[in-house]
Amino acid sequence: MADLRDDEQYRDKLTPMQYEVTRNKATERAFTGEYWNTTEDGTYLCVCCGEELFSSDTKYDSMCGWPSFYQPLVEEQIEEEVDTTLGMVRTEVICKSCGAHLGHVFPDGPEPTGLRYCINSASLDLRKDE
Repeated sequence: MADLRDDEQYRDKLTPMQYEVTRNKATERAFTGEYWNTTEDGTYLCVCCGEELFSSDTKYDSMCGWPSFYQPLVEEQIEEEVDTTLGMVRTEVICKSCGAHLGHVFPDGPEPTGLRYCINSASLDLRKDE
């Protein structure tokens, strides 16, 4: 589903870093994001649209400097696209509801999936468990 909000609405809602990451596909520097080493229980939401994307149950320390998960909360909520920027071939991860750039997925994660969803903190909002 395409997000029909205009650019100005995103600029008003998001911090400059959140806007650059989610709308312009920037990447925050490693070990600087709010959630890279968070261990609190909860659900990670898309910062743009509030869609539930990842659970703390699947978060792990990949030592890469970004929040890492071995699977999304609901696989159908994530879209993947080939990303050939920066002279590399990677798989970009996008929020299906609003088109926000979230990060990338790599085939070097732990069991049970073997995947590492490497996600920018700036694209997430943690809803902590009560």
